[in-house]
Amino acid sequence: MANTFGKAKPERNKSNTTNKHRQSIPTIINNLIYQADIILEVLDARFIDKTRHPAIEKKIRSMHKRIIYVLNKADLVDIHEVEKQLELGKLNPHVFFSSKEKKGVVVLRNLIKKEAKKVDKDAVNVGILGFPNTGKSSLINSLILKASARVSPIAGYTKTIQKIRLARGIYLIDAPGILHPEERTPINRETSVKFSQIGAIDWNKIRDPEMVVDSLMKEYPDALQKHYALDAQNDSEILIEELGRKLNYLKKGNQVDEIRTSKQVLRDWQEGKIRIEDYGNNL
Repeated sequence: MANTFGKAKPERNKSNTTNKHRQSIPTIINNLIYQADIILEVLDARFIDKTRHPAIEKKIRSMHKRIIYVLNKADLVDIHEVEKQLELGKLNPHVFFSSKEKKGVVVLRNLIKKEAKKVDKDAVNVGILGFPNTGKSSLINSLILKASARVSPIAGYTKTIQKIRLARGIYLIDAPGILHPEERTPINRETSVKFSQIGAIDWNKIRDPEMVVDSLMKEYPDALQKHYALDAQNDSEILIEELGRKLNYLKKGNQVDEIRTSKQVLRDWQEGKIRIEDYGNNL
């Protein structure tokens, strides 16, 4: 019997509605989980734990839905090193994926088909969830071999649920990039840094970019210094000062424009130009 794409019962909490014309993010998440038989949770291979949704995963499992973990942007990590850091069985099944290099496409398609056979339905829906800018739309385009899902580097570009045919009897359901309801508004340094690092907040909209660069420098000093060919003595202030002069990002009085320079670092970071070599504490 074919599975129709209906609507889940809307939540009554008015605070979960952005306006009367558009579903709130929590409602969209609920609808997608309700309709999906299989969930692809798209994670950034560089920040696996930071891009997971424990509360949402718990809800998915409580509804007896299958989860496939897609470790996207795998071209930016050493896969073998990441595998060593992953606890046995922590993320199963999982697939390393790179939309940029088209790696993992066949493996993921075959895994989806394998899991779909376990679902006793003529039409199987595969929901796709993930933080903004984890590469969900690019992943869809790679899977279906054409640009059907809209793609943009700007966080949160997808605004409504889309349903796309993957194969006979298998449909992909794409929803906007999500933040857990409790994490929508960064209210402290920790959440602000986290969302900035994983790209959930676009580099050009980040408040206090110097603060985020400082955190990146503390976690990934070698990656930043190697990328910019600078010896900043593991100090973000020195990095910003020397990089600003190197890029000629100067203000009046020959002073470095620290905000512009910091945002350039964050742009390079979010666009995947800075490769991480050490993953020890980031999984």
